Amino acid sequence: MAVMLDLGRMRALHAVAVHGSVGGAAAALGFTPSAVSQQISKLERETRTVLLERQGRGVVLTDAAVRLADTARQLLALVEQAEVTLEERRGQAVGRLLVASFATGARGVMPGALADLREHCPDLDVRLLETDPYLAVELVTRGEVDLALVQDWPTVPLPVQDGVSRLDLGLDPVDLLLPAGHPLAALATVPVERLLGQRWISVPPGNICHDWLVRTLREAGEEPDVLYQVGEFETQIALIRAGLGLGLVPRLGRAPLPAGVVARTVSPEPTRRVYALWRSQASRRPAITAALRAIREQWALIEAASAAAGAGAPG
Repeated sequence: MAVMLDLGRMRALHAVAVHGSVGGAAAALGFTPSAVSQQISKLERETRTVLLERQGRGVVLTDAAVRLADTARQLLALVEQAEVTLEERRGQAVGRLLVASFATGARGVMPGALADLREHCPDLDVRLLETDPYLAVELVTRGEVDLALVQDWPTVPLPVQDGVSRLDLGLDPVDLLLPAGHPLAALATVPVERLLGQRWISVPPGNICHDWLVRTLREAGEEPDVLYQVGEFETQIALIRAGLGLGLVPRLGRAPLPAGVVARTVSPEPTRRVYALWRSQASRRPAITAALRAIREQWALIEAASAAAGAGAPG
């Protein structure tokens, strides 16, 4: 008897293969880990094949699962092509759109863009996944997300493969944050050479902002002394306020600084490039064009607010 493969269960298996865990797959798909596990269990019964094996606290795909996940990837690519064609013929943004974004982009750009899409595209089911730009590029390339808002540095560009299109939005300046009583706070602009010999608070290694800090200070002649590695910029600012070190923090999505913390520009000024990525074959999809319009318009509002306020937002 032929096996009828359920597309939803194949999608769940593919997500586990891409993200390396049931929890990661659940976050990407917008399901609970239990729901993903149930999908995989049903697929195992249908195929009479063991697909996941326990390894420590996690799971690994069996050889059969790896082959089946590759088939799932091909099927999902065909489904996407069909969806793009149908959506294009309707001329309306419908279906599901999964958007990935780096943290400050999710905070500074996406709320306004998502609200815009909800108002103008009521039949579009938009989901948001916060993730690092390195992973976001992979997810777009593999077809796990439809659109990604990412950032990189001119000296640390993201590796973007062929078949992925790009919309440049603009630059996000990065300021030096330091305690108000720090000697460098007396300067309006801090030369990069004056950053040597300081104690740093930064995001963990493997994050593009950490990579930029390390590379910049190495080029200036010093291995940076990063004492505290924390993922959230709000936590970094709290540590800076306590006088524990300095930080380089982007303006995008940054809340007003608390008393005791000041921002100073650095010379040369570090800036992040912010842009959107999507698979080129989906460029005609109305959901993609609608999302890009909403993101572009939201960025324009942020730039206008920045120009009106002087500094404190991307510009």
